[in-house]
Amino acid sequence: MNTPWKLLDGYRGQYFDGEWPSIPEMFAITVNRFPENYAFTSFYPEEIRFTYAEADQLIKSTAEHIRSMGVQKGDRVAVTGKNSPEWAIAYLSVLQAGAVVVPVDQGLSVEQAAGLIKHSGSRIVFSDMEKIHGLRNSCENIDVISLSSGSENYILDLEQKEHTVEPDTPSENDLAAILYTSGTTGSPKGVMLSHRNLSSNVWLAQGNLQIYPTDVFYALLPIHHSYTMTAVFLEAIFVGAEIVFGKQLVFSRIMKDFAQGGVTMFLGVPLLFNKLINGILDGVRKKGIIAYGAIRTLMTISGFMKKIFRINPGKRMFRFLLKQASLENIRICISGGGPLAPSTFRKFNQLGIDFVQGYGLTEASPMLALNPKEKYKENSVGKVLQGVDLRIINANSDGIGDIVAKGPNIMEGYFKQKEATSEAFTEDGFLITGDAGYLDKENYLYLTGRKSSLIVTEGGKNVYPEELEDAFQLYDGYEQILVKGFEKNAATRTEGIEVVFYPGEELLAEKNYSQIMMRYDDITREVNKTLPPFKRIEAIHVLGEPMPMTTTKKIKRQKVNEDFHEYIKLSEE
Repeated sequence: MNTPWKLLDGYRGQYFDGEWPSIPEMFAITVNRFPENYAFTSFYPEEIRFTYAEADQLIKSTAEHIRSMGVQKGDRVAVTGKNSPEWAIAYLSVLQAGAVVVPVDQGLSVEQAAGLIKHSGSRIVFSDMEKIHGLRNSCENIDVISLSSGSENYILDLEQKEHTVEPDTPSENDLAAILYTSGTTGSPKGVMLSHRNLSSNVWLAQGNLQIYPTDVFYALLPIHHSYTMTAVFLEAIFVGAEIVFGKQLVFSRIMKDFAQGGVTMFLGVPLLFNKLINGILDGVRKKGIIAYGAIRTLMTISGFMKKIFRINPGKRMFRFLLKQASLENIRICISGGGPLAPSTFRKFNQLGIDFVQGYGLTEASPMLALNPKEKYKENSVGKVLQGVDLRIINANSDGIGDIVAKGPNIMEGYFKQKEATSEAFTEDGFLITGDAGYLDKENYLYLTGRKSSLIVTEGGKNVYPEELEDAFQLYDGYEQILVKGFEKNAATRTEGIEVVFYPGEELLAEKNYSQIMMRYDDITREVNKTLPPFKRIEAIHVLGEPMPMTTTKKIKRQKVNEDFHEYIKLSEE
């Protein structure tokens, strides 16, 4: 079988030994193949651009510099900061030095970041200027290198070091990274990922999705997170593609980056894609009911032809719309981080953009399933990657059960947490994802929810809130939504179902709470009409402030459950 990773056979024995190359070995292969391709680019606040050959020299020099500071193979080095070429250089130089990289969420406070850095035992930290002073005060005996231009000890201004001793290059089984999961539940855990975990995941994902060295990826979501780190950063450098780093979650800035960089690959979370498609269609709606109706009809025809006949007329038919949104160069959009409403999936494909979604978690490096663009299924989160053994256990009569997985991409364990590591696996070595779902006959995965957020109704029925949240994605007029259970009967421990809305600052500023409540009451009634009786929502709450979210824009479900009394404000008006 001819697979994308067949290419590695030509380099095995020369650039690496074993089944999978380490990340530095893979980067060396890419430099050999595409030295003049652009690697890392940012346009804001100033343009910075490096080819693979130029990046290679910077990485090797920086690796030599941190080795001269005493870093040895296996030592930990932290990297925290905004998405940038400097972040990429820092990350790769740590691995080039044979050390273990610890990406830390840039959105954390200095105290929180310092806690993770201390827990990891990092000897050096690369940081943006905003945190440098605080980290120096909070972390004893630690050296800080700046990722911000114009500051002292800036990574691109470091003294160029000559290679005095050949580095001890890591192999595939060596630890590559410790990723602290922000998660939607519980306290952060340090997920230990080897070079084999990450390298295999990048290549296996390409079995479901073809990527080219001419592609341009857009890194907008926080790069410390496994989704962006693997599916954007590592995926791009393994094939010789360019990465444009987005630094602001501002749509005008994103559109400028798209146009200036010629972005072809855009990976995001459902929240981003829902806002984007709603913005495009709102612009069409303003042209009048006749124009809107005509375009929606053409979109339906385009989607039918794409799905049934495998031809894509939408790219040409709707070029004017895509150009207005700076999407005319986009080849593929990929949604991850949570289930996407099938309607959003469908609309992007109707407009001519190949739109797919995937599924995974940090402990799986992170990808477990990905929709092939040639044979996507709108309601599925993807086809299980080749080389991954994904199973459904404890299934009910509908085939829905717990999702577990085994493969070369599954983590080594949790750093300094043997008990938690043991609890994360079944007795026969499968990772317990904590998610529930089912597989079809073609090995496509369908999610029904997280086991931890399961609602048990009065009739003993199990309801997954994520399924109901998907139904609300057909409507707009709110910034956040969360479906959760509430205690309906303490004696029988049964639950009812309620929906929580956060309207957003603009709507709240109008102070028309009764109108807001009426709007959400109408939406909820419409949604309930589509649901079986045991899934229908019984209560509505409207919040006066946003629910806490992770940096990948997922609501911290457990945090809301614990502190919900603090958030209910408008419902009592």
